[in-house]
Amino acid sequence: MANTKSGNQTVVTEFILLGFGNLPELHVPLNLPKENIPLFLLFLLIYIVTMAGNLLIIMLVVADHHLHTPMYFFLGNLSCLETCYSSTILPKMLSGLLNNKTISFFGCFLQFYTFGYLACTECALLSVMSYDRYLAICDPLHYAAAMNPRICARLASSSWITSFLVLSIIASLMSTLTFCGPNEVDHFFCDLTPLLQLSCTDTHMVRLAIFAFSSLGSLPPFLLTVASYACIIAAILRIPSTTGRQKAFSTCSSHLIVVTVFFGTIIAVYLTPAVDTWRVLNKVLSVFYTVLTPMINPLIYSLRNREVKEALGRAFSHWGAFRRTQDAAVLFKRYSC
Repeated sequence: MANTKSGNQTVVTEFILLGFGNLPELHVPLNLPKENIPLFLLFLLIYIVTMAGNLLIIMLVVADHHLHTPMYFFLGNLSCLETCYSSTILPKMLSGLLNNKTISFFGCFLQFYTFGYLACTECALLSVMSYDRYLAICDPLHYAAAMNPRICARLASSSWITSFLVLSIIASLMSTLTFCGPNEVDHFFCDLTPLLQLSCTDTHMVRLAIFAFSSLGSLPPFLLTVASYACIIAAILRIPSTTGRQKAFSTCSSHLIVVTVFFGTIIAVYLTPAVDTWRVLNKVLSVFYTVLTPMINPLIYSLRNREVKEALGRAFSHWGAFRRTQDAAVLFKRYSC
């Protein structure tokens, strides 16, 4: 993003994130020092739950050898991504709710790039995870060979690297724009569309190019995910046991709901025309894929699984044994003196 002075134009050195200022229905009129306190406490709770859930999944996947399988390898990647994802958006949102709404020019650009990179990576990872489930359910005999550790590492790394390339191109396009005022971003983070609306240069060609690359980063993973789950559902319908079908549908439907919410909202925000009538709706939809999805993913993908519950039980057992050993050592040392 160019912010150099040109003629009599004013240099933009910082932006103001308006947040939810134009959505008064989200504020609870309580007798508190600041009207944003209820909303602040809500998002703070969401942030704590998100970080705790995702960090727990990462620790379990790394520490428990029973979870060293392709599915949990990808889940570990997803949890690591969600941790960074939430930390990119929520701390500044919380600060804005306490009336610290300013963000530096460089900080805004860095938040835009980091968020876009992680969102694009999540699109790719979700499609890889759906393909993994497709192979496990529809082709179980060849699953071990098709998802060996080397292939899993390549699939995960390709998700991160491809997203990095896509966002680097989008960021290079954004760097050609000039910002000379106003500097009020009508959003709770430095998102693409509000920033484009603040540019004082012609953004027509940039918008077209960004639309093309955004489509490239979101539509193919979405279509692959839909195709994988369609095949999974078709395979589940062929299960003769009613109990088996219900159990499979329970897990599959939960995953599909999360994927639909994430892809549906992100496509609605970025691949629809940028008009003023959609501005408030886009801001509300953005909450789903920036705030709610990272919190729900650990619950849907991991904490409901039997293997994760068993790993969690083993972790608590080991911790309890360790504490008992420590207490015994302390008592032994005390009485031996």
